[in-house]
Amino acid sequence: MSPDFHLGPVLPEFILAVGALVLLMVGALRGERSTALVTELAIVVLGAAFLIDVGTSVHGTIVFEGAFLDDAFGRFMKGLALLGSLVTLVMSIGFLKQEGIDRFEYPVLILLSTLGMLMLISANSLIALYLGFELMSLALYVLAAFHRDNLRASEAGLKYFVLGALSSGMLLYGASLIYGYSGTVLFSGIATALQGNAHIGVVFGLVFLSAGLAFKMSTVPFHMWTPDVYEGAPTPVTAFFATAPKMAAVAITVRIIITAFPGILHEWQQIIIFISIASMALGSFAAIGQTNFKRLMAYSAIGHMGFALVGLAPGTEAGVYGVLIYLSIYLVMTLGTFAAIMMMRRGGVNIETTADLAGLGRTRPAMAFFLAMLMFSLAGIPPLAGFFAKFYVFQAAIQANLYALAVLGVLSSVVAAYYYLRIVKMMYFDEPTGVAFDKANPAVSFVLGAAGLAVLLFWVFPAPIVASAAAAARSLF
Repeated sequence: MSPDFHLGPVLPEFILAVGALVLLMVGALRGERSTALVTELAIVVLGAAFLIDVGTSVHGTIVFEGAFLDDAFGRFMKGLALLGSLVTLVMSIGFLKQEGIDRFEYPVLILLSTLGMLMLISANSLIALYLGFELMSLALYVLAAFHRDNLRASEAGLKYFVLGALSSGMLLYGASLIYGYSGTVLFSGIATALQGNAHIGVVFGLVFLSAGLAFKMSTVPFHMWTPDVYEGAPTPVTAFFATAPKMAAVAITVRIIITAFPGILHEWQQIIIFISIASMALGSFAAIGQTNFKRLMAYSAIGHMGFALVGLAPGTEAGVYGVLIYLSIYLVMTLGTFAAIMMMRRGGVNIETTADLAGLGRTRPAMAFFLAMLMFSLAGIPPLAGFFAKFYVFQAAIQANLYALAVLGVLSSVVAAYYYLRIVKMMYFDEPTGVAFDKANPAVSFVLGAAGLAVLLFWVFPAPIVASAAAAARSLF
C-alpha cells in the first residue's frame, strides 16, 4: 500500500459530507415545506455513496498522512452501514408523517451520522477513530430524542447522551494511554511498538478503549442504555440504532484489534471472550421476560453482538470472515424485524407488545410468514441464514481451540431460541386479540418481504456475500 492523496478513496465520504451540507442549506432556506424534497435527495445521496462504495475498485490506499485507509474490509463494512442507513431512511418516511415529526433535520442527521460511520470504519489512527466516533455519536444523540414532545423519546435521548458522553471519555482516555506508551497514533505504528511487549499501561489503555467501543456495540457490561433507548426512541430511529452504527462499531473494533494489537493477542483475547460470553448470556436470558417487542429486540441485539464477537476472539482470518458473514445476515434480519414492528399499527396507533401478534397467521398471513422466517433465522435454525451466521463464527472458535467459548455460544443460542419461537407460536397458535393491523406502508412491506426471502433463500445463492467477505477478511492480514 502506498501513500496517496487523491479524492478517490474518500469519494463516498465526500458525497455524504457535501450532500449533508447542501441539504441542510435547502432545509434552512425553505423551512419545513422542504422536508419531502430533502428526504428524497438524502436517499439519492446515500444510494450514490453506496453504488460508488461497492462499484469501484479497491487499491488498499492510505491517505491523509496515514490516518485513513481504503481497503476491501472497509468497503465491505461501509456497504453494510450505507445499506442500513438507506433502508431505515426509506422506512422512516411514512412513519414520521403519521407521528407528525417529519422534519428536514431528520435525513440530514442520518447523513451526518453515516458520514461518521464511514470515517470510523476507515480510521487508521487513534485521532481519526475519535473524530469518526464523535461525528457518528453526536447525530445519534439528537436522533434518539427526535420526537421531542414525547416523554419516552426525550428520556431515551437524555440517557443515551449522558452514557454516551461517559463512553466517549473512556475511549479517549484509553487512546491517550496507548499513545503515551507506544509513541504513535497510527495503528501500524502501535503494532510495531508493542511487538511482544504488553506494558501494563497499554493493557489499561486497551481496556478503556474497548469500553468505549463496547458501548456503541451495546455489549455487556456497557449495554445498560440499549433497552430504554430502543423502547423510547421512534421505531425508525431504533431500527437505525440497531443496524448501521453497530456495523461501524464492530468494524473498527475488528480493525484496531487485528491491525494495532496483533503482538498482544493473549491480553485482548481475554477482554473479547469476557464481553462475548457475558453478552450472549444476558441477551439470551434477559429477553425471556420481555413483552415489549422493541425491548426484546434490544436484548436480542446484545446477544447477537456477543455471537459476532465469538468470531473475533480467535484473531484469525477465518474468524474475521465469520464476523463479516454474521454482520451481513444480522443486518438483513434486523431490518426485516423492525419493518414488521412498524407494521404493527391499529387505528392509527402504534402497537409494540408481542401479545398483539396473537393470531397474526390468520389476520395477516403474509406478514406472519415473513416474520416467522426472521424469528427462525434469529434463533439460528437451519437452513435459514441465521444458522450459517452462527456456524461460521463457532467454526472459527473451534479451529482456534476455544471450545468453551463455542459451547457456551451454542447453549446461549438454544436458550435464546425460546423467545423467538414463542413469537411464532403466538402468531400461529393463539387466538387473535383484536382487529387486524392497519394497511401497511408499501415500502415497509417490501423491506419485510425482501428480508424474509433473503434469510429463507441465503443457502441457495450465498456466493456474493461469501466471496466479498472472504476478500474483505483477507485484506486485514
